Amino acid sequence: MDTRYYPFINKALTFFRLKEDVVILPENSFTKPFITIAREPGSGGAPIAEAVAQKLGFELVDEQIIEQIASSTKRRKAIIQAIDEKNRSKIEDIVHSVLNLEYIDDAAYVTELIKVILAYAYQGNCVILGRGANFITPFAKGLHVNVTAPYKVRVQRAIDYEGHNLAKAKEIIAKVEKERTEFVKQYFKKDPKKVNSYDLTINTTYFQFDQARDIIIEAFYQKFSHSIKR
Repeated sequence: MDTRYYPFINKALTFFRLKEDVVILPENSFTKPFITIAREPGSGGAPIAEAVAQKLGFELVDEQIIEQIASSTKRRKAIIQAIDEKNRSKIEDIVHSVLNLEYIDDAAYVTELIKVILAYAYQGNCVILGRGANFITPFAKGLHVNVTAPYKVRVQRAIDYEGHNLAKAKEIIAKVEKERTEFVKQYFKKDPKKVNSYDLTINTTYFQFDQARDIIIEAFYQKFSHSIKR
C-alpha cells in the first residue's frame, strides 16, 4: 500500500466516524480515474462491472476487498464474507463477539474497508463493485454508476438465472437490497437511492449487459476527456 496517502485515509476514517457528510479528499492526489458501480440485486451490476473492467483493461475490485480485509484482520475469508455489505447493531456485535472468537466488530471492518477501497481508488484504472465506494472515494476523480431495474424484473432474473422459485426469489431480492441499503445508511450516513449520488444510473430492463457496458465506458471517457485517450 502506498504510504504517501496514509494522511488521506486517516482523515477519511475520522470524517466518517464523526460527521454525516461525505469526505472530500485532495483531488490532485488521485492521478488516474476509476469507476465505482453500485447495484440493486438482480439488476446485472456485477456482470456489467466485469464487462466494463475487461473492455477497459482495468482491474475489477470485488473479491479482493474481502481477501484483503481478511488478511489485515487475521480472520478467515468466510468470516468477512458473512458480514460484507451488511448493517449491524451494537447488540449483535456484542453477542457475536462473545459467541465467536473470530468475529470482527463493525468499526474494525469498516476501517479496513475504507483503507482497501481508497487504496484501489488511489491506484486508479479499476472498477470497484458496491460497498458504498462512491461515498468513500473523491467524487470528481471517478465515474460513479448505479445499475438498477424494476423489482419485478429483478425477481424474474433471480428465477431465470439462479433457479429460485418465485417465493425464494422475492425473499432473496428483498433481503439483499435491505442489507445493502442499511449498510450504506448506517456507516456512511447516506441514502444510496438518491440519484445525485451517482454520475450515471442505468435501468437494465431494456439494455443488454454489453449495451450497458458501452454506455458506462462512453460516460467514463466523457467525464475524463481532459486526461485520458480512447
